[in-house]
Amino acid sequence: MKITNIYRHFRIVGALLMRELTTRFGREGLGFAWVIGEPLLFCFGVLILWTLLKPEYEHGIRLGPFVMTGYMSILLLRHQVSFSMSALQANIGLLHHRQVHVLHLYIARNLLEFFGSTAAFIAVYAILFVLGQVGLPKDVLLLYGGWLILAWMGMGIALVFAGLSLRFEIMERLVPVLTYAMVPVSGSFFMVAWLPADVRDIYLTIPIPHGIEMVRAGVFGEFVKTYYDPAYAIMWGGILNMLGLVLIAGAKDRIDIE
Repeated sequence: MKITNIYRHFRIVGALLMRELTTRFGREGLGFAWVIGEPLLFCFGVLILWTLLKPEYEHGIRLGPFVMTGYMSILLLRHQVSFSMSALQANIGLLHHRQVHVLHLYIARNLLEFFGSTAAFIAVYAILFVLGQVGLPKDVLLLYGGWLILAWMGMGIALVFAGLSLRFEIMERLVPVLTYAMVPVSGSFFMVAWLPADVRDIYLTIPIPHGIEMVRAGVFGEFVKTYYDPAYAIMWGGILNMLGLVLIAGAKDRIDIE
């Protein structure tokens, strides 16, 4: 692919990002701030609820950063999936423009959710740091790596579900249920180290916990035992993204842009 073509794709996705910001959040009031504010409110709501129901420490880990790392991670994945499901229907008219392709729409939505969730994560972390609930990350690169792997897998899952929804109408009703089902198996609200040894290896065949464990390892450091395999998670992310692209490409004839 020529450099000019790559630049053109970047410009199209960038323009779609700005359009998404304007159409979803508007130009008045908080406007663009809701990109951060929406996931921020969700996270603090869960954090306050858990603070009221649970002790300050869980298995020797402070509740605030534990909930933050888990809930923000699963929120990133769920937002990528849920907002990708409506990406095509909300922007179907843009496909009349010859340069805009279906994949541009999905990439723009996933990037918007990634940037919004990342900013919200940083904001929550900063607030907890000021309150003395968490220290500086022990390994920033590991934290970044885990977060990027989660986004990579999230986009793959989003593309797979979006591709299936183009073929089967029932997927629009199933996806919300499936995203909720992701929560208990993702490892968002427990550590892999808490599982029995004979269950742990079986559980780690699920790729999502590897990214969340990396995020927690980056925050807590060696103080907390974590289990993860970045290569395994990246491989699964690649498989999901490729499968999603195949499903979407194979369903192009079902897209009516009239």
